[in-house]
Amino acid sequence: MTEFLTAAFYKFVELPDFAELKAPLLACCEANDVKGIILLATEGINSTIAGPAAGVQAVLAYLRRDPRLADLQHKEAWSAKSPFYRMKVRLKREIVTMGVPGISPSQMAGTYVKPEDWNALISDPDVVVIDTRNDYEVGIGTFTGALDPDIKSFAKLPEWVQQASALHPASGKKPKVAMFCTGGIRCEKSTAFMRSQGFDEVYHLEGGILKYLETVPEAQSLWQGQCFVFDERVSVGHGLVPGQHGLCRACRQPLDDADLASSLFEAGVSCPKCHATTRETQKNSARERQRQWERAKAKGEPAPIGARLPHPKLS
Repeated sequence: MTEFLTAAFYKFVELPDFAELKAPLLACCEANDVKGIILLATEGINSTIAGPAAGVQAVLAYLRRDPRLADLQHKEAWSAKSPFYRMKVRLKREIVTMGVPGISPSQMAGTYVKPEDWNALISDPDVVVIDTRNDYEVGIGTFTGALDPDIKSFAKLPEWVQQASALHPASGKKPKVAMFCTGGIRCEKSTAFMRSQGFDEVYHLEGGILKYLETVPEAQSLWQGQCFVFDERVSVGHGLVPGQHGLCRACRQPLDDADLASSLFEAGVSCPKCHATTRETQKNSARERQRQWERAKAKGEPAPIGARLPHPKLS
């Protein structure tokens, strides 16, 4: 059985010519039968691609021939089928949207903290620990004692920072801050933002939650619950063992056993978290997409373009 290699990677680096990189990069991916999505912006690159191992490695080698991306790191996962149907290279204002001009993670990001040193940092009572992820991600797991900004999108984090009482100066000095996210990309941007706001001691978890769960033994861990991931696993626990959560293909939120058993859950159509937010016409369209997808799956064929279920967003 053919196995597909998935590679996820990002790098904050100045790419003033990012628009010129699009066409040759897309051609390289297509020539190597690689599919997925690559985001390019002045501030860097963010991507998840999949395909035959040799093809994915060829694309990574192509990228690393650019001196600015020579040290590009990636994470790997294997699957029996490709998680993508086509290849897209998109030009963006930001590779992870915050909406605050003048933030340069390549020059302003906070101090990396290795997973094995993270427990000591967040156990310090003088450190404010902040989960930078969205509410549905925090809802299934987070670090003990971490603040939850309760945000619907990363772009809402700056507004929360301005209002959070825990971040107000004490005796004229702003507190130490430790921030974390799934894989590291939001941490780098959020710590750069914090430094732009005058926070001098800002730290972030190197490699994100995933590296922590992979590195730190469960017996020593301060992580509680599961970590939402943006792929077919939906969630993982210690040792990156896949969790038991399902996924609503309509709203992209993780579902526990109670959600899946609810009368409001309908595969590909709705779940208890989104059922009330869509009209019946939208649900009927989703039902038709789901039927097309299920028919194609039963025949072992790729789903028609109009029937494809949305793929998880890049983290």
